[in-house]
Order: sequence, then C-alpha cells, then structure tokens
Amino acid sequence: MITVEDQLAHVLAGLEPLTTETLPLAAALGRTLAHDVLSTSDIPVFDNSAMDGYAVRHGDVVHASPDHPVTLRVVADLPAGSPEDPPLAPGTAARIMTGAPVPADADAIVPVEHTDADLTHSGSTHPGAANPGTAHVTITTAPRPAAHIRRAGEDLHAGDVVLTAGSVLSSRHLSSAAAAGHPTLPVHRSPRVAVIATGSELVPPGQPLGRGQIPESNSTLLAALVTEAGGTVERAVTVPDDDDALRAELASVVSAGVDLVVLSGGVSVGAYDVTKAVLAPLGTVDFVSVAMQPGKPQAFGHLPGGTPVFGLPGNPVSACVSFEVFVRPALSRLLGRTQLFRRMLTAQVSEGWRTPLGRAQYMPVVLDDGPDGPDGPATRPGQLWVRPATRGGSGSHLVGGLGAAEGFAVVPADVTEVRQGDMIDVMLVGL
Repeated sequence: MITVEDQLAHVLAGLEPLTTETLPLAAALGRTLAHDVLSTSDIPVFDNSAMDGYAVRHGDVVHASPDHPVTLRVVADLPAGSPEDPPLAPGTAARIMTGAPVPADADAIVPVEHTDADLTHSGSTHPGAANPGTAHVTITTAPRPAAHIRRAGEDLHAGDVVLTAGSVLSSRHLSSAAAAGHPTLPVHRSPRVAVIATGSELVPPGQPLGRGQIPESNSTLLAALVTEAGGTVERAVTVPDDDDALRAELASVVSAGVDLVVLSGGVSVGAYDVTKAVLAPLGTVDFVSVAMQPGKPQAFGHLPGGTPVFGLPGNPVSACVSFEVFVRPALSRLLGRTQLFRRMLTAQVSEGWRTPLGRAQYMPVVLDDGPDGPDGPATRPGQLWVRPATRGGSGSHLVGGLGAAEGFAVVPADVTEVRQGDMIDVMLVGL
C-alpha cells in the first residue's frame, strides 16, 4: 500500500489551472479569481462626511459648549452625490449629509446631535429652506479637528491590491471589486466534469428493486460534490458492468470536451470490476492500494487524449471520502485556488472507537455537546466535541450515517484506538 500523501502528490503533480475568462460581477460569484485585482481609484474616492450634520471651520467652533454655544450662518446644503464645493467664510457652515463631499474650506463635521437643528423636517430656521443662506445653526459641542471626515484613500489607494488571485469569490469580494471600480473580473474556467457510476446492480432511486439490486446513489453524491467544489457537471450517468458500454460512455464524454472524469465502482480485484478491465490496459491509469479506511482501492491517470480520470471505490462512504481526499484538491487545482483542501479543526472526542492499524482512518462524525460528568462540556466551555455519526463506524457501506456526518475525523495510521477525551483533527464538511 502507498500512503495518502503519496497518492495525493501523484494526483496533483500533472494538474494545472484551467484557462481564464472574464465575467460580469454577478456571474463571477463562486468562481476563482485568476489575477490580482487593483483598485482603479482611491477608496474613499474623496473626503466625505461620516455623519449627517454640518461642515464647519474648526476654529469657529473650537470653544463651543452647551453653556457657550456658537451660532453659524448656513450657506449651503450638501446631499450625498452633490458636486458642489461651496466656500465657507469664517462664521459660516454647510449642512451636509453622510457621504457628501466635504467642502475644501471645512476641517471638521459637527453631528446634528451636537446642534439645535432637526434634519427631519423644515422650519423657518431650518437649513432645508429654499435659501439656506438665511438659516442659522447653533453648535453646542466643539468637535475634534478633522472630526467625522473620511479621508480620500484611507481604505485603499489607486493601484492597491483589492483581491488576490486564487480567492473564491463571495458576495463580499464582489462588493469590494465593485467599490474598486471593476464591472467584470478575470476568473478561471469552471472544470467540466463527467460522473460515471458503474454497476449492474444499480437501479434509479424510486424504481422497484429485484433480488440483488440497490438504489443508485453515487452519481447523485459525486455530481453534487463536484458542484459544491466549484465544478460544472457535464454528465452524470450509470453504466452496467459491461466493458463495451463503459468504453462507449468514456469515448462520448471525452469527445464532449470534459476536463475531468470521475468513475465509481469496479476499481478493486473483483471478477467484474469493469473500470479496471477497461482502463488498466491503457497503461496510463494507475490502480493502487492506499493505506486509508475507507477508500483503499484507488485509480488515477489519463484517458487517451489526456483527460484526467479518477476511479473511486463503489461503496458510497468510500466514494465520498475518496472525493474529499483526492478529487476535491484536484478540482481546486484546476480552478486555480490557493486553498486546495477542506478546513481542518481540532476537536475532542466524546465517544471513542477502534481504528485499523497501518491505515489512516476517515471516520464520519457529528458535532456533540460532549460527555456528561466531571469531564463534560461544562468544564471546557467553547470546546468542539465530536462522536461517530453512526454506531457502525467508518464502514464503507454505511451510507445512512453519511447523511448525518458533519465532518470526517482523520486518524493517523499508527493509531489503533481513539479514546474519549482524545484530541482529533476533523475535516469539516457540514458547515
């Protein structure tokens, strides 16, 4: 057997990010940024007010207080978006709204709460009157110098990096790009993936089952995992254990120009292992035993023409673990992402289990409140606890527990038992 690390290195060695395309912001959600994005301007673009209130000359109001208020003549009214830059002579002020450009002569903003004004309705002395030059405002609290002024470029300067290559674009990334003046973004193309589940025993879910038949779930599982990982499912099909049928399906998906093929089933040493029968003679696909449980039989290589192909075990838990350990990092590499792997956290075990010596174990787990008693969660506030998702453990056929799993506890190959209270690394998949 080879190690998980060696197999993963083999998988990633020949993969490069796909070509790039430019998409409008709305279409770029979830895609991977291909190049750093620089701001086209300063952010903020100009000095602007952080408050609704009055733009003033600080020297006019430096001694203002409730006992000694200062009254100024209001000479301008500046809503957000105003292009005006009114001059402010000594003794004057401009009413200003949040986001409006600060007049060049002003060096402080007085919030409306520190005045006698009411910005919500008009009145004879209200600055919203048709001629603001006839209005006055009384300042009751002295502002600090430059108070409530957002300076141009205090967030970013033109040419600064806003987003870095390899980022998976979220709503927050798109907002930053828009604020930096970018209507489109360069992203890596989404990998087009074909999913092929093999097995003559497989029947579409919901159909009557004959003796020896089971509902087919791997194509649904793997197609959904591909989509969650950022790929595009070009085709998800089931083929029987028939060499010619599999050859025909592979030829079809290759001619369709897919970037990756993921097969499940038929990769071990059984008499009807169709994936091995079809791909092994090519000489470009390696079939190996990996020191992991579940997921020991693995295949990876290239089809004629160079399309990468995975052969995963057919049992659903094995297929899911194999995808997370090998296929997801491969898709992340094709997508140009800097983070290839799921997030790992350290958790404490609330219910122990046995593990196979010499094989890294991936145990489906759920988050837990921890055990009761003196060592329970009350003594360790904030501690993350996990336990097996099913009493059957990590058996490759236990698909019922797979749906409950919120992660996979990763147990090193030299460990034979995980005990209550042990600290364990957990690959989170349910958050």
